[in-house]
Amino acid sequence: MGRLVGLAALILTVLVLGVATLAAAVAGGGPAPNGGSTAGARMAAGPALPTAWASLDQAAATTCPGLSWSVLAAIGTVESDSGRSTAPGVASGTNAAGAEGPMQFEPATFAAYAVIGPGGAQPPSPYDPVDAVYTAAALLCASGGGTATRLRGAVFAYDHSGAYVDTVLTLSFAFAEDPGTDGAVVSALAFAAGQIGAPYLWGGNGPGGFDCSGLSRAAYATAGVTLPRVAQGQFDAGPRVGDGAGVRPGDLVYFGSGPSGVDHVGIYVGAGLMVDAPHTGALVRLEPADWPGFVGATRPG
Repeated sequence: MGRLVGLAALILTVLVLGVATLAAAVAGGGPAPNGGSTAGARMAAGPALPTAWASLDQAAATTCPGLSWSVLAAIGTVESDSGRSTAPGVASGTNAAGAEGPMQFEPATFAAYAVIGPGGAQPPSPYDPVDAVYTAAALLCASGGGTATRLRGAVFAYDHSGAYVDTVLTLSFAFAEDPGTDGAVVSALAFAAGQIGAPYLWGGNGPGGFDCSGLSRAAYATAGVTLPRVAQGQFDAGPRVGDGAGVRPGDLVYFGSGPSGVDHVGIYVGAGLMVDAPHTGALVRLEPADWPGFVGATRPG
């Protein structure tokens, strides 16, 4: 378990916004709807964040001091799979709500904050990826996204949904720690984040509530991965993360009295944090992955 705690300490010093800031932002919301993640359709296998999009997000974030590039990356992923979605309104036209482009702006909002990014379209276009990401950075910045204590509110202003905010901020952990995070992992993390605030329910598989293994099983089902029902079975099914390997976003982390006494599982998010359904009377939450009795980790897929 020491490597998780050490990783959290390391990330605290290098993340632009800091672990505590993002964790507080996620924890600041109310209960999420029980219907599931706002990220929508299952993503394809392979890196969830194309290299070119990661570079674009990183460049655009520099226009707003204090804004983590990974927040832009998470918004682009949720809104359009980083421009790869073929849904109406991404490359042309509008979606059912009238939003346009890979970052899904309402026309009036884009007009108010439009930025022509380096090499972008002139006049600026919500369908141009460069203009869209730079304009998203401008909107977040204007809403306080460059200030640690106002980040949650800035993301909420982008899309007025608590579940949306939880999903974006949770995915931002994963991208900050591993820009190459797999699309299946993003699907699982997005689902889990969408359940933050849902009640713990022993034997619960959702949507009305979850226990710890019910949450991890349901999360990975969205990515087409079938897991055993209980935590011990999930640990036994593996594949195990070796002692010399680092735990990565999306890995399942287990706790108990030993390899044959696993009694709790969480979904590792990044920065030493996990999403889990902890116990009776609690809610699904984001918390440090430092429970006593760390047994090991597995990497579903």
